[in-house]
Amino acid sequence: MRWFQEKLYEHHKQALSIDTVHYHWRTEFQDVLIFENATFGKVLVLDGIVQLTERDNHIYHEMIVHVPMLAHGAARNVLIIGGGDGGALKEVLKHPVERVTLVELDDEVISLSQLYLPNVSDGAFIDPRASVQVMDGTRYVEQTREKFDVIIIDSTDPLGPGETLFTAAFYEACRRRLRPSGIIVVQSGAPFFQPKELEMVCRSLSESFDGVRPYLAPVPTYAGGMLALVAAGASRDALRPPCKVLRERFRPLQGQTRYYTPEVHRAAFTLAPIFAP
Repeated sequence: MRWFQEKLYEHHKQALSIDTVHYHWRTEFQDVLIFENATFGKVLVLDGIVQLTERDNHIYHEMIVHVPMLAHGAARNVLIIGGGDGGALKEVLKHPVERVTLVELDDEVISLSQLYLPNVSDGAFIDPRASVQVMDGTRYVEQTREKFDVIIIDSTDPLGPGETLFTAAFYEACRRRLRPSGIIVVQSGAPFFQPKELEMVCRSLSESFDGVRPYLAPVPTYAGGMLALVAAGASRDALRPPCKVLRERFRPLQGQTRYYTPEVHRAAFTLAPIFAP
């Protein structure tokens, strides 16, 4: 039996068996591996790091999207940086938005995801409300004059192509592109293994936003089984509205999510994002 080993952390590695390799090649920007695993289904790996699997990607995508979308409550124009697999785009389009712009550096990730992992995006790329820009996310944010209600940073880890998306300067540029009630959300890795990275993201966001709150999503694929996300906006309370408010906003989405609920939304902010020894 062949095995894939992820060695993202110095003293930890995890392995997934490989039943079939569907694709393995290097794009202009990164190494792409897509393989089949008996437990998780198809697995997408970029530069040796697992990005998503068929079985549990919905948890990640629902939590990075519906938390800021329902915290905002009336988002009409949304920006996604990264997210070439289309999972976040699919979740955003479940809301009554007018426009979603997805900015992805590597267009081959978009095409390969649609070819080998079509259920992740489920036709989202052909929705008339969706617009795709193939370019560097930092450059797009600097150049665009559009204003957004929600910005979702669905990036790889702060290594290689994704490194510039984790800086205070980039977060400040995003703040300028948000409307006054706007919300930004950032993925921040596995907090058990990356507490310094989580602290850095929170500190950098705090330079531009008054309300910054980390929250957790249980994603079995990721090391430690927990993913940290960080939401930021004008106030901390706005990121975690009362359950009654969330239930009202969630009503049109009833039956369209597999993990996210208003109760999960509030609980995710309550769970400690830092695992003290």
